[in-house]
Parts: sequence; structure tokens; C-alpha cells
Amino acid sequence: MLDDQARGSKRKLLSGVSSVPGLSSSIAADLCVGLDEILLIDTAILPGNRAPRGASVISSIIGQLGTSSPVWRGGVWRDQQCWSDSRNVRLAPDLERSAQYIEVPDIVLFPAFFGARSVMFRAGMELSIMTIGMRAVGLLRRRWMFDITARRTALFQWIANLFLRFGTDRGGMRVAVVGRRGTELMRREWRLIAEAGDGPYIPAVAARAVIRRLAQIAPGARPCLAEATRTEIEQAMADLAVSTVTDEAPSPTLFQTVLADRWADLSPEVQSLHGVQDVESFSGKAQVTRGDSLIARLIAWLFGFPTAADETPVTVTKMRIGAGEIWERNFGGRVFRSYCKPADSPYRFRERFWLFNFEMDLPVEDGGLRLPVRRGWLLGILLPRFLLPKSESREYALNGVFHFDVALSAPFGGGLIVRYRGHLQPDLRQLASLP
Repeated sequence: MLDDQARGSKRKLLSGVSSVPGLSSSIAADLCVGLDEILLIDTAILPGNRAPRGASVISSIIGQLGTSSPVWRGGVWRDQQCWSDSRNVRLAPDLERSAQYIEVPDIVLFPAFFGARSVMFRAGMELSIMTIGMRAVGLLRRRWMFDITARRTALFQWIANLFLRFGTDRGGMRVAVVGRRGTELMRREWRLIAEAGDGPYIPAVAARAVIRRLAQIAPGARPCLAEATRTEIEQAMADLAVSTVTDEAPSPTLFQTVLADRWADLSPEVQSLHGVQDVESFSGKAQVTRGDSLIARLIAWLFGFPTAADETPVTVTKMRIGAGEIWERNFGGRVFRSYCKPADSPYRFRERFWLFNFEMDLPVEDGGLRLPVRRGWLLGILLPRFLLPKSESREYALNGVFHFDVALSAPFGGGLIVRYRGHLQPDLRQLASLP
């Protein structure tokens, strides 16, 4: 209704004419140009510790701690705990900081506006003690959800100001877009570094750029999404101690990196399961068989393998972490995880379970994969071959559906540890609006 009234009276009402979503959306729109599919928009803001901390900002951030909110990742709305999913963000060779998820307007607005498969936003502190303090408050509020009153906000502001003389006045912002251009997967990044204490002026840059082109802004009431170009945004900060850089590089997935030229030999269904740029999940059914020997039962318990079942629901969720991935398998509520990364040699990858690390070959056969165990380590100590489990595992496509058959046998003739086989399909893409 407000939009109709604004259009009717030829008024222009824009909300969020600030760092988010005003500035971030303009940069993201520029980075998306020429891409056929947008897989991820990932933004981070990393202020210097000496930047002023207003009561409203502190109240907003502290108010999120201990809560969760829906985030659009892998074409599905997923609940995300605030101040979680920590990542290191590098703005320059000498400027890298830890950043954690917080909810901003981009999280709600970007999925539909850009048609992106994943949208993420993180913020970070310069001082580790401040980051630890935020986590502590988050844990406290998860157990005791106290309100963020004006008095408590003032207390948090007073504590934060005790550390103002530490750190620097150097901060920045990063907007990254991962997308598909033809058959290529590309990652584009725009990075801003603010020096000499000019970081606090960045939120006003979007307003300055919009005001300068006000005559070209269409009437109506709406969020400020890509109302200015990247060039106009950068011109609006020309008088600040700010530098920006934009670059582009390939963004292969874990198995694309490992398989190199063999990746193209995989079926589309197998490629889909290993095409993770942020978070993807797959669901289906599985049959699970367990071994009966003492050593097999001990190993199965140690690694958290699923219990025997003629049919059980299974969900596999993969999260990209740098060059590696976290794999989480959920068999009817029984969950076990591993971390995978490229091996030192081509056509191999390593998978870590707890204290164990295994290296697997990846031979491609008939559009599918086999995963034999080649080497293993316990606490970094190389295991002799007679202590390695035997893996007769494969991934393949059948009638257009991804199938898996994983069979692990114990050393010392311990027989079958576990065998799980079944099928998976990508979780259906939902409407890009809040559930």
C-alpha cells in the first residue's frame, strides 16, 4: 500500500540506504553481471576495533546472540545460530579476521532479488577477546534469554569501550559472488579497506551515491537494492581514506579440484552431489547392514556408523570450508560427520573422522566413482596397511538418480563393519521467501 501511495504521489522512499543492503546490493549486482547462475552471495563487514560503537548497533547485535534465524543456503531455508559458522576473511595480505554469521536485511532480500542459491552475511571483531565475549553472551542467552534493555546495552557498551585503545582504526568489507558462466565456476570478490579512522563514514556512502542520482531513482517505497552502480558507489567515497580492489578466479568444487580432467567423465547426478559452493543437502532412503564381530562393532561404535535397518531415511548435508568440505550423514536421526580435503596427489582426497585420517583413490568408472582406501593415519602417525579398513564403496547413477553403496570391512579378518546403500536426490528448491 505504501508503495502504491508513493508511486501515485511520485515520492521516493528507500529503506536501508546504508552499508546493507544499499551498498552491498550495488556491489553484488555489479559482480553478478555476465553470470548465467548465481550460486552464492557472501558478504562480510570487519570494522577496526577503534571504530565508534553506537548503542543502537550494540543493541541490535547483542539482541541476536543466542537466537537463530532462517538463512537461504543451497536453495533451502535453514535455521542458523547467530554468531556461528566462523570463517577467516582476508581483505589484504596483512589484514585477515574471523567473521561470524549475523542477520541483516541482505539475508531476507537477496535470495529473491538476485535469484541466488545461497546468501550469507558475516561480521567480525578485530580483537579475539571481543569475539570470545560475544560467544559467551550467546551461550548465556541460549540458556537464559534475557532482554536487551537500555540499561544492559549501556553496560555492554561500557565493557566494549574499555578495549577502545587496543587494536587499530583499520577495517573493511568484502562482497563475494560465486556463479556459473557457461561451464565455468567463477568467484568474484570486491574488497574495501578503510584507513585512518574513515570506516564509520562507509554507511553514509550509499546515501551519498543515491542522492547524487536522485533524479534517476524511480518513484515508490522499497528497500534500497542496487539503486546505484558500483562506479557511483566508489565515486561517493573518493574523498575518504579508502581503497577497493576487485578480482576474479575459478571456483572449482572439492572433487573438481581432485579429479581435474576426469571430472567431465562423471554423470550429472554424481556431479550434482559433489557440486557444493556453500551448503547443499540431499535426501533419500538407505538399507544398513552391520557386522557382528567384536572388532566390527567396536569400530562402528567409535565412528558413529548407523544401526542396521531394512529401510531408513537418510540425509547428506555438505558444507564447503575453504578448499574442503564437511560431510554430515543422518541415518534416521543417527548422525556422523567427516571433513574432506584434497590429497597431496591428484585423483585422491583425504577424509578425517575424529582422530583418524584416510586417503582414498578416486577411479572413475562408467560415470561413477569408486573409493578404495589407500593410506591412513591415527593422530598423524601412518598406519601399516594391515591395520587399514577395506572399502568397497561406489557412487553411481541409475535411472537418473544418484545411488551409493558403501561397504567397509575391518582389519584382522574382522569381517563387515557396516554397509549402507541407497539413493539420494537434491532437496527441492523452495520459494525464495521466508518460510
